[in-house]
Amino acid sequence: MNKTRFELGLAKRKATLGNDYVERNLEKADAFNLPFQEAMTEWCWGFGWGDETIDAKTRSMMNLTMIAALGKMEEWELHLNGAVNNGVTLDEIRAIIHAIAIYCGVPQGVECFRIARTVLTARGLLNADNSQ
Repeated sequence: MNKTRFELGLAKRKATLGNDYVERNLEKADAFNLPFQEAMTEWCWGFGWGDETIDAKTRSMMNLTMIAALGKMEEWELHLNGAVNNGVTLDEIRAIIHAIAIYCGVPQGVECFRIARTVLTARGLLNADNSQ
């Protein structure tokens, strides 16, 4: 393992997903999945997110579309929270979901809006009464 890349990845991962979430996942790791957690942190977050060519906000926007295309909705919810942490606005989230619906299908767009409403309401960015 490249310790420098791992540390960079850990910092990027925490900045996007939140310190508590990352620490919980690392604390839960055991001999079975710890090597994956370390490799994913080094490779995805250190190598991928550590490349400053694409800023974190843009990378989050890209991730939302790719993860939706894969239909990995638990990861989509996690990365939606990360996107908000990285400065993606409500209007940008709406536009991203419109693109998802066009290219991945309306049912996928509906699912993204459903998850987004829950996440954004919990974060205080939408009102529970469906107004902004």
